Amino acid sequence: MRTNILITGASSGLGAEMARQFAAKGHQLALCARRVERLEELKAEIEAAHPDVRVALRALDVNDHSTVFAVFRSLAEELGGLDRVIVNAGVGKGARIGTGGFDANRETAQTNFVAALAQCEAAVEIFREAGDGHLVVISSMSAMRGMPSTMTVYAASKAGLAALAEGIRSDLLRSPIKVTTLFPGYIRTEMNERVAQQVRLMVDREPGVRAMVEAIDKEVATAAVPGWPWKPIGFVLRHAPLKVVRKLV
Repeated sequence: MRTNILITGASSGLGAEMARQFAAKGHQLALCARRVERLEELKAEIEAAHPDVRVALRALDVNDHSTVFAVFRSLAEELGGLDRVIVNAGVGKGARIGTGGFDANRETAQTNFVAALAQCEAAVEIFREAGDGHLVVISSMSAMRGMPSTMTVYAASKAGLAALAEGIRSDLLRSPIKVTTLFPGYIRTEMNERVAQQVRLMVDREPGVRAMVEAIDKEVATAAVPGWPWKPIGFVLRHAPLKVVRKLV
């Protein structure tokens, strides 16, 4: 059982719901995000529901790379170690390539890949020293293929993150350190509330995150979540001709 779990991007959405569900299982939590007031509200909610669960908080902008390393170390010291780190922080901005949206696309690429790299580096350093640990990265079903329109850079950044995690997994195959990559489908969060009614196959946050938590606790290498219908959809996205994929998305 992984006791001390660090989650980035924990102030809302998937990160906050993972914190709630892991707290219900009795895990100690280290929660990071830019919006400290939201973290404080989440901490109060969790501690009211689960008085025995310890919740440590830190303000963190994952694009401040040196601070990522310092915060992870600080939380490890406060909790007496980190057993699992969930690289969840990310953004969904984007514009069609060549339409003047470079700044938004650059922010997405930097946050979803370069900042995720910093988090992976910081986590695996701690795990190597401890001789154990579990790194979890939250990719996306959009990582299965190149995506059109405003999704192009987001999908590419999540594909890069998945490849990064696979490389780390390969490097650590002979060690006790585990690496899990999750590919969530459409799960209802604050980020996609505006488009939720227009998106097919959207699942509510609680059951969607429950599928994520179950896969994480099994320490699988990869998982499409929820498994139905996203595992078969992922297969189609990966192998179908691009013109078919374009119609699906």
